[in-house]
This record gives sequence, C-alpha cells and structure tokens, in this order.
Amino acid sequence: MVDVPQLVEQARQGRPRAVARLISLVEGASPELREVMAALAPLTGNAYVVGLTGSPGVGKSTTTSALVSAYRKTGKRVGVLAVDPSSPFSGGALLGDRVRMSEHASDPGVYIRSMATRGHLGGLAWAAPQAIRVLDAAGCDVVLVETVGVGQSEVEIASQADTSVVLLAPGMGDGIQAAKAGILEIGDVYVVNKADRDGADATARELNHMLGLGESRAPGDWRPPIVKTVAARGEGVDEVVEALEKHRAWMEERGVLAERRRARAAHEVETIAVTALRERIGDLRGDRRLDALAERIVSGEMDPYRAADSLVDGLTNGD
Repeated sequence: MVDVPQLVEQARQGRPRAVARLISLVEGASPELREVMAALAPLTGNAYVVGLTGSPGVGKSTTTSALVSAYRKTGKRVGVLAVDPSSPFSGGALLGDRVRMSEHASDPGVYIRSMATRGHLGGLAWAAPQAIRVLDAAGCDVVLVETVGVGQSEVEIASQADTSVVLLAPGMGDGIQAAKAGILEIGDVYVVNKADRDGADATARELNHMLGLGESRAPGDWRPPIVKTVAARGEGVDEVVEALEKHRAWMEERGVLAERRRARAAHEVETIAVTALRERIGDLRGDRRLDALAERIVSGEMDPYRAADSLVDGLTNGD
C-alpha cells in the first residue's frame, strides 16, 4: 500500500527516492495514480518546461547536460526527462541518458530520469505529461524534456513544452530535414550545435532563409532566434539560456504562456478520456452488444458510423 500524502511531502522536500517512486507510479499506471495526481494538482504550475528535439546525433544529451550546468549556476533546481526509445523485447529504455549526464548525478538540485517510449510515437513517452507534473510539484524551477530523436515525428514535444528548442548540426542533412513538415513550425529557439565543424555558418544561413519563407508575423510576434553552440565545450550555452528567458518573458507579457498551458491541460484531459473510452470498448470484445451491432452492419441494416455512435452513446450513458 502506497502512502501517497507522505510520498508527495517527501518529494516536496527534494528527496530523489520519493520523486522516483512517484514517476514509477505514473509509468506503471498504478491504481494510486488518480490519488497522486489529485495531491500534486495544487502544487504545480511553477516549473518552466523546455523541450529539446532534433535528429539523432545532433547532441541533444550533451546540450541538455550543458543547460543543466548553466541553470544550476543561477541556483535553479532542474529536472530532466530523457525519453529513450524502447526495446521491442523488454519494453525498457535502450540508451540510458543518465549515463551521459553522470556529472550531475551527485547534485541534489538536479533530478534526471530516463523514460521509455513503450511504443508511443511522437518522440515522447505516454507518461511524460504526468512525469513533468511530478517534477514541477517536487520544486523544480526548470524541467528539460529531451525527446527520442526520431526526426520529423517529434513534433509532439510542442504540445508538452512551454518552449521548444530544435537542434541541428552541420553535415547531417539537417537542412533537408528542417524543411520537412512540422519541424519548422514547432521551434521557438533553434540551435546549430557542433558549430566548430565546417558548414555551421551555412546551416545557420539556410535555416534562417527557410524560417523567413512564407513568414507572416505581425509586429511584436516572436521570431525564433538561431544560436550556434559547441555544447561539448559549453560554448554558446549561455546564449541559449538567454534566448529561452527572452521567449519566456515574451510569452508571459502577451499571455501566450498561460494559453499554451491551458492547451496542454486540455490535450492531457482529452488523452486520458480517449484512453479510458478505448479501454471500455476493448472490454466489450465478445460482448453481445458489440456482436449485435456487427451483425447489423454485415446485413446492411446499419452503417459503421451509426453503430459507433450507438456504442459511444451507450458507454457514456452507462448502458
């Protein structure tokens, strides 16, 4: 039996084991999950959530680690969710970003958690929104969410973060990748990492050109900056933090931050509701009601849309 109030209080005190336990309850869809979320609700809304995405090999983990160092210098508590691809055999995470961020392992002001996608598309784990809420309630000032690195399908990070950072690197075909659907729409800050390589300036120019194509921003609208970094040496990282803080200030001034967070909450509610409905429909397999509807479709008496409406109405009305 889990003592949820005690666990939440320990997490508020910054005890890593309590935070880990809460996230494990989230990942495992524990029966106590509803109680956990109810206890955390009044404690959230303070963390600034930054999503980092980009193609594999651009240096997301290195950049994330460098950002942790930069924020810790300012005294901020930092949480990191490093979302790794899942093993198709065990369902576990393959890469283990915590190994690559081991320099922060002994810092009590940093909490790092690797999460497996468990087959969820879009670059994020399905439990990421609730895990972000755990880190927020645990007192993290900044939560960095590093996505899998699966290319243009990673656009889901834009719906989970306050600010989305898109990383590119010279010589990796990122110019072509950036032009693909979605990637140019989600970035609030663009980072050309490994800027000590040949072609970094050309990559930045090409990205700037593509961002300008079809641009229809009104005066005062945010124009995503392009920052060049060598994250492995910490070069340009302070400029990235500066760009992030400018974007946060711009969002707060215009009410965009509150709007994004409302949209995020609405998306989360929708996801939970759809998941619950799908589970209830799954429980009906072999049920005579579903069989009866299927029979009416086969006989031509009813079309599948009308049958689906009938089924949903029955489920929502408790029939």
